[in-house]
Amino acid sequence: MNYPIWYLPNTGGGLLIAIIAILHVVVAHLAVGGGLFLVLTERKAVKSDDTGMLQYVKKHTAFFMLLTMVFGGVSGVGIWFIIALVNPGATSALIHNFVFGWAIEWVFFIGEIVALLIYHYRFNKMSPKNHMIIGWLYFIFAWLSLFIINGILGFMLTPGRWLETGNFWLGFFNPSFLPGLLFRTAIAITFAGVFALVTGSFLKDKALRTRVFRYSAKWMYIPLIILVLTGFYYSTVISEDAFRNVFHVNPESRIFISILIYASIALFGLGLFTIIKMNGFLQKILAFALVLISLGWMSGFEYMREIARKPFVLYDFMYSNGILPEEIPHINETGFLASAKWSNIKEVTEANKLDAGSEIFRIQCMSCHTIDNYNGIKSRTDRLTERGLEAQLTGMGKVNTYMPPFVGNQNEKEALAAYIFEVIQGKTTEVAKPYSPTPLSTDVPPFDPKKDEYVLLVWNDLGMHCISDDEKYFSFLPPANTLNAQLFKRGAVPQVITKGVELLYEAEPMHAHPETAHPSFWEYSKEIFGVELPPGKGLAGKSVKDKMDAHGNHFAADFIPVVPYREDDVYSPYPMFTIKAYDKETGKLLATTKAVTPTSTEMGCKNCHGGEFAWNGISGVSDETSRNILAAHDRYNGTTLLAGAENGHPKLCQSCHADPAVGAKGQAGILNFSSAVHGFHANYLSNMDNASCNMCHPSATTGNTNCYRGRHTETGINCTNCHGRIEGHALSLLAAQKNIKQANVLAKNLEPVFIADKANINPRTPWLNEPDCKGCHTNFNINGDGYSGTAFNQWVGGFNDLYRNRTDNHGVMCIACHGSTHAVYGARNIYEKQRDNMQPLQYQQMAGTIGTHNNCAVCHTKSMDTNGHHRNMVNRKDNVAIVE
Repeated sequence: MNYPIWYLPNTGGGLLIAIIAILHVVVAHLAVGGGLFLVLTERKAVKSDDTGMLQYVKKHTAFFMLLTMVFGGVSGVGIWFIIALVNPGATSALIHNFVFGWAIEWVFFIGEIVALLIYHYRFNKMSPKNHMIIGWLYFIFAWLSLFIINGILGFMLTPGRWLETGNFWLGFFNPSFLPGLLFRTAIAITFAGVFALVTGSFLKDKALRTRVFRYSAKWMYIPLIILVLTGFYYSTVISEDAFRNVFHVNPESRIFISILIYASIALFGLGLFTIIKMNGFLQKILAFALVLISLGWMSGFEYMREIARKPFVLYDFMYSNGILPEEIPHINETGFLASAKWSNIKEVTEANKLDAGSEIFRIQCMSCHTIDNYNGIKSRTDRLTERGLEAQLTGMGKVNTYMPPFVGNQNEKEALAAYIFEVIQGKTTEVAKPYSPTPLSTDVPPFDPKKDEYVLLVWNDLGMHCISDDEKYFSFLPPANTLNAQLFKRGAVPQVITKGVELLYEAEPMHAHPETAHPSFWEYSKEIFGVELPPGKGLAGKSVKDKMDAHGNHFAADFIPVVPYREDDVYSPYPMFTIKAYDKETGKLLATTKAVTPTSTEMGCKNCHGGEFAWNGISGVSDETSRNILAAHDRYNGTTLLAGAENGHPKLCQSCHADPAVGAKGQAGILNFSSAVHGFHANYLSNMDNASCNMCHPSATTGNTNCYRGRHTETGINCTNCHGRIEGHALSLLAAQKNIKQANVLAKNLEPVFIADKANINPRTPWLNEPDCKGCHTNFNINGDGYSGTAFNQWVGGFNDLYRNRTDNHGVMCIACHGSTHAVYGARNIYEKQRDNMQPLQYQQMAGTIGTHNNCAVCHTKSMDTNGHHRNMVNRKDNVAIVE
């Protein structure tokens, strides 16, 4: 950012560096190993009086001199020229820190030139002894050049303690100096053998050609063991992040790992044919093929070394775009454009937003990316929305550490996202229209407190059950609502009835056939869930018209296959069920009530991953969104989920990721589903308060579900007051799995908001350790001493302690009177204001908690003046939301 940018939108500076560098590096290594080859081969020829071999050495010297001195020297200058244009900041740093190192290297290089010229032009004109001394001098100078350059190249990847001290020698003799020197020396010897085959293949004397080939093959294979051992040594001295980038994270490295592996097999496998007798033409083909393979092999190695260095050009000192990590806080505060010396735009406005984004792209991104060619940004962002691009910029450098972090303020981040989306992608972001729900209506069931003997309370176990409804590609939440119920016989001391009765339930008419409204669940049930379900049956064998089963102190119907799609094409995420209790012996109807089964497909995946709502443009995950999600998963994790799905084999996410919500054990060493999803996305949706919740969950007030609808909303409480912001929410999940390496990777760059230090985060298991109501409702009184304003980091002990499973001392479940999670009475429903309040309205003609405002008579036939179920019950009239 302190230098002008060389604008190469189609080729990119990185590709030009790679082309020149690979050619030069191969020749430079040949210059070292080839020097040793020359002098030892001459010595062999002289000692054995092999004039043919000696003449071969002389001819090889001419070829060697032209290739290494002329091409090698010119391409070396070309590297300096290209790196100075592409990354002047890094070039300047290398020159200023190692100026004496470079000076010494030039002395050795001049020694190489002089020695090689004498060696070539005085061949057969000096005594063999003196001539070989010149040859040894050439090799020593060449190897010392390698010695110097290796130290500086190693510094770029492993600067070691130089970062703390700035000491020249600590930077030069860095952690990768020794393995790098041994590895490159072995490469040099191998390449000496490879290029000797080229000149050897042109020999007319067949016997001599065979001897040269077999002799040269030894030069290829003798260094092999050194290459293998020092290769492993090399991998141990690089940082953990660098190793992870190369072998686990950076998808770009996979192709170069493959190139290195296959080129190694080809190089040393094909080299065996050098010992077999064949005609001269085939030997020429073999020799040149090995040279090309050597170029590929070297490109694989050098690219892996470059990838290991990402996101830095000088590791831990300077990012690939020339920005120093220590500068970032100041730049973020003052603005990137204001800090960029060669930018004409200093501030983002609405009028210059795209131009500003273009400027930021050139300065921050083009050191590695082109527009639409090598490492093109277009192909790497075409599956993201503008909002998704903004999230990607937020998360850069956090999870996938081969990318440097975005540097700049929020306006600059939005400008860059807009430029990539609107200019490079040529797309536009449509402004979402406000959703207008189709009004619903339901009659409140009758209740006569003078005559009715029973009270039936029914609730959904969750305030909202979400469905990932594109089973063609994947599933993580099937249609599976659970209704729970308690039947009370009214009296002075009411009784919880669990025997001698039968509870039947039935969905309202337009929700009677979910298999026709959403057939793909049943179509792919065998492939995804391992069971072939009859149409209309859920995973526990229940349909939308069935009976409830006794479960201890209550009744339940598990995994009812409810969907939010009505048969008349109306989106209805709050299907109403009628539940009736009968006497088993007489068949007498004892009680009737109604309850919603909240079900939504308003998954926010499309907000970042593209695509539109699949079901009538209102809700549901589209095929495009699903494909983009699986493509991202495959790219980051090396899986083949997209190909599998497109071949008719979609997966349940929890087949790999454990999840108590669906009873999945997952696979060892893999994060559970909630930890993986929240841990990853927290790095991309940070600093957003509850807006990050609304990005994914159907909780936004402007959405088509509005699932967070209980009376807590009336007091200004949002998702984060209980669950914490996404950073803390993720950290609590990851803390429980810190024995898994990926958990620490995802948690590394997250900081909680409501807790001072993430070391104080209490670990939790999803669905089992949820926020404790008593975190806020101290002593069952929100105005009492100890009210903290948040329940974050205060988790219940386990499944039995969850709000939906708790009971008082009389066996009455808390949720029966207070209403479902996220929809506690009185709730406001955008589809029908009182839709969630059926039972409070039925039994006490007001939408608050059952029993509130001295309505104990709902169940008690005797006047009550004590706190029977929990403290602070009697005469508690304040802080109670009554929906009119």
